[in-house]
Amino acid sequence: MHILRKNCTFAANMEHVYHIPEQKEKETFVYYTTLVKKMKVLVATEKPFAKVAVDGIKQVVEQAGYELVLLEKYHGKQELLDAVADVDAIIIRSDIVDAEVLDAAKNLKIVVRAGAGYDNIDLAAATAHNVVAMNTPGQNSNAVAELALGLMVMAVRNMYNGTSGTELMGKKLGIHAYGNVGRNVARIAKGFGMQICAYDAYCPDEVMLNEGVIPVHSAEELYATCDVISLHIPATPETKGSINKALLSQMPVGAVLVNTARKEVINEEELIQFMQERKDFRYVTDIMPAADQKMQELFEGRYFSTPKKMGAQTAEANINAGIAAAKQIVDFLVNGNTRFQVNK
Repeated sequence: MHILRKNCTFAANMEHVYHIPEQKEKETFVYYTTLVKKMKVLVATEKPFAKVAVDGIKQVVEQAGYELVLLEKYHGKQELLDAVADVDAIIIRSDIVDAEVLDAAKNLKIVVRAGAGYDNIDLAAATAHNVVAMNTPGQNSNAVAELALGLMVMAVRNMYNGTSGTELMGKKLGIHAYGNVGRNVARIAKGFGMQICAYDAYCPDEVMLNEGVIPVHSAEELYATCDVISLHIPATPETKGSINKALLSQMPVGAVLVNTARKEVINEEELIQFMQERKDFRYVTDIMPAADQKMQELFEGRYFSTPKKMGAQTAEANINAGIAAAKQIVDFLVNGNTRFQVNK
């Protein structure tokens, strides 16, 4: 039981606020107690964070006075729907937050995707539910960039099948979208001695030139002039299926396409047609195509996919993105900071 001095108008701890709104007689008071629920932050991950990342998230959340709830390796959407029912914030990785999830999350104020891409969040539905959606740009970028270069080496060495391959030094690398990942790809590729070009309609030429990168002004120009393309565009209505036969046909003999972006940007049917015609072309990806089995059979030695999306699967990226997501949630709930909001 909490004892309040009779001259107080209210007193509070982390979970309760006590109001004393009226005096009936000389020394008689009526006490009204309102319970203020401690805010809950849910980490919902089919592919869990590393333990050290979860520990860091927990520290950030609990230091702010909030409760952390974990839903890891869940099986089926219903588990997610049940878990979101009373939470105020959600941290996700590649997990889907759609209108059904938002309908079930009656108290939800913010959802943060721990990573750069956020096409797994229904932004229109989030806005309709007055939920702020954020990503954590830059936290996974080095991890994805290192994988992209690793895939390039694997491709030019013929998937390590024991035959003679080629080198990256002196080859022309085209970076399709010059954001955080693209910049890191450029940084690492310089160490391989590659010539670097980039196309990004939203990045000024001066930024690229200052970083030793040659700007080009269309996807067609990029694909026509580069030996290797590293793909980093998001999946939007404009980009879905945009990497098609017409675009790839402009690439030079012996070309390599590296996709660490999104599966949806590839027109798979046309990619298969193109690779059947162009026996010199190689495709390596961090996002398994729907036609993976067929492509393995048709293009042995020219095609490779990781078994699951692995660009951000490093201990460092886990820690960086997870803790950044937790900090952004606290900053939003405490200060209203919407710097990384993606559904404005």
